[in-house]
Amino acid sequence: MLQFTHAYVAFCNGSEVGVTMSSSVQDMSNELRGVQGAWQGGPCPNCGEDVPANVVHCVNVKCRMLLNSELTEDSIEIPEFIPLPEIQEMKNARARGHYIRCGGCSEELRINAKYAGATVQCRHCDHTFEYTPVVERIAMYMNCPHCSEEIRASMKYAGQKVACRFCKGALQLEG
Repeated sequence: MLQFTHAYVAFCNGSEVGVTMSSSVQDMSNELRGVQGAWQGGPCPNCGEDVPANVVHCVNVKCRMLLNSELTEDSIEIPEFIPLPEIQEMKNARARGHYIRCGGCSEELRINAKYAGATVQCRHCDHTFEYTPVVERIAMYMNCPHCSEEIRASMKYAGQKVACRFCKGALQLEG
């Protein structure tokens, strides 16, 4: 249980709120409120660079002197700078054609996109059908805009961002 020997008085003055305490409490008016050992601001003792208040290390990259008196040098580790790799440009890859199943013999057929809307015929069983968007497509094929290699991709990747398996170039597939 807490017992107080001196009276504490809370006050509110405009936008400031404070507590008046007995004289036995150390006066901390020269320190930042609530932060012990915090840097007060001013020139760095080591290099003379102007450093704002409440900063742990000097802002000068060559100096980086520890300014907080409560901390020790080994308690803060500055990580090594590692530059990030450049992000490769995302290019669109439009399907040149599609792979579909023949309705007659279930063989996989490769049909160029230029035949869209036309009547086509299976070369295995001579089954004829209309090549329209209603026909279920298994996969699409296109050339990579980075390396020009032909890519086959499942229709589930249409509209997705992927990488070419040959050159690892970034692509957005358009079915």
